[in-house]
Amino acid sequence: MTLPPQPAIVTADLYDLHHAAVGVIDLPLRAFGGVEAFFGPCQTLRVHRDHTPVLSQLEEPGLGRILIVDAGGITDTGVMGDRLAAKGVANGWRGVVIWGAIRDSLGIGALPLGVMALAATPRRGWTPQPSLVGEALSLGGVTIRAGQWIYADRDGVIVSDAALA
Repeated sequence: MTLPPQPAIVTADLYDLHHAAVGVIDLPLRAFGGVEAFFGPCQTLRVHRDHTPVLSQLEEPGLGRILIVDAGGITDTGVMGDRLAAKGVANGWRGVVIWGAIRDSLGIGALPLGVMALAATPRRGWTPQPSLVGEALSLGGVTIRAGQWIYADRDGVIVSDAALA
């Protein structure tokens, strides 16, 4: 499913216009994806050193959403690589924001997907672990709930209860 291009956004400008109504995730996230600015409603996911729950979510219809992954800030194990990211593109996801690490960063950078993460590593997890889908996550001083709107670019990630004009 190919999504149409989004209008350009600048998180600094959105923050200036809506600072009283939005949260800013205060984490040193880096842009890795082939799309540098992206936005949409979100789905939340909590994982621990296991990429399979991320795969399960990205195999679902994305409908232009952003997957927010709480991987505990762990950077020694990647929870998404280029093959998973490609599934996300094929299924209509706009982006993925990970409080943790990715792997295959060059492959991810070639895909039309917004990806923000703390770091990249060659390592992945090998043991399935429990995960939680759709629960509220607390990341970088902001509580994120499924259905909230995410706006992301190289400057950072903004969370809003509603779509911003």
